[in-house]
Amino acid sequence: MSIPLHLYDPRRGEPALRVERLEDARWPEGAQRANYFTVLWLPQGGTYHAGETTHALSGAALIFFQPYQIFQVERSHTALVNGTVLQFHANFLCIETHHDEIGCNGVLFNEVYGSPHVPVDGDLIEGITNLVAQMRSELAQGGLAHTELLVSYLKVLLIKATRRKLELGAGAEGALPGRFPEVVNRFIELVEQHYQKRHAPADYAMMLHLTPKALGRTVKRALGRTPTQIVRERLVKHAQWQLLHTLRPVKEIAAEVGLEDEFYFSRLFKQAIGLSPVKYREFETAIRGGRNLSM
Repeated sequence: MSIPLHLYDPRRGEPALRVERLEDARWPEGAQRANYFTVLWLPQGGTYHAGETTHALSGAALIFFQPYQIFQVERSHTALVNGTVLQFHANFLCIETHHDEIGCNGVLFNEVYGSPHVPVDGDLIEGITNLVAQMRSELAQGGLAHTELLVSYLKVLLIKATRRKLELGAGAEGALPGRFPEVVNRFIELVEQHYQKRHAPADYAMMLHLTPKALGRTVKRALGRTPTQIVRERLVKHAQWQLLHTLRPVKEIAAEVGLEDEFYFSRLFKQAIGLSPVKYREFETAIRGGRNLSM
């Protein structure tokens, strides 16, 4: 099934920041992906899909999707909860450049192993609701220092969400002790050590003294995806960064993640992202004016 891909393109006059209600008729139904960072605010919970994983929320939550990630919100729920979608491109706020200020890279976004959502309760519900309302109002009215004010609102929202996730024990970037069963923590460590060379679940099962079937069940139960999916997501994430921030040939990047067949790598990348490695690099570099290559 082909997943619609919306590509923010400033050359067409599209905004680098969008804030819309989910019940808005303009918001498309079904699975989708975009080259924006996406934040969903569901103050009354609901059901959403991140790739092939389904999450049912019983209460308020913020949900974070990185650019090109496939996601879907169940319309039957969004029609009841007045959900809001907030999307921004790195041209508006680069979370890597501003990581020291916000701390959300690897916590809210670009985190392969954890859940995309952050439960919200207490006074924070009103705080997030007010921030979203202020952003929608500012977008509608404009005025002096319009962009600076919107960036400030967005930073505050991301900081509040990052603090909340860390309070809940998500930990910082890298090792996340205690969040998952020990065998899953060990699997994550092994993936981080070997994803560039070892792609077969049987390799990880052997290192953990498990059968591939037992490893598959345990990982699926804890992370919502199979070991194969986890390893592929990790190597695609590595390839995305290399394509976006370096001039290294695609063939060289493919070999670095253990895929000597450049054409197989391209098919795998396109299946995950929606664009071939070459198109992905060309498009994102063009709309960023080449600034990504200086990072």
